[in-house]
Amino acid sequence: MYELFEHTADLGLRVIAADLDTLFAEAALAMFSMIVEDVSTIEPKLEVAVEIAGDDREYLLFDWLRELLRRHDQDRVLFGKFAVRFTAAGLSGRAWGEPIDPARHVLTHEVKAITYHELKIVPHDDGLMAEVIVDI
Repeated sequence: MYELFEHTADLGLRVIAADLDTLFAEAALAMFSMIVEDVSTIEPKLEVAVEIAGDDREYLLFDWLRELLRRHDQDRVLFGKFAVRFTAAGLSGRAWGEPIDPARHVLTHEVKAITYHELKIVPHDDGLMAEVIVDI
């Protein structure tokens, strides 16, 4: 489950999930729901792998989202499906998507950057909650 919230000139993501793997996958989906009006229009035509070393959950979340945003910007692709698995070395993630098709993808916000501002992952009644502020 995720929701967006207003934050001055930025936009925030609040994600709640039962476990860390799902939390990171939902955070990526939430970020792309800011970028495209309807993430269900994104077809899983290509797959990218993302490997990130580290053990700090907040920094891993920042790096995961930043890498997906970099690939979106660099390759002009949208992602709509994600899988994340934590390992002793960090995280191993996959994202599925396709090149932006203006005929099918209505872009809503340009996410410029992920920020460290108020970045957190905390316990929640339903498992874990993450909050991330993005620069739009």
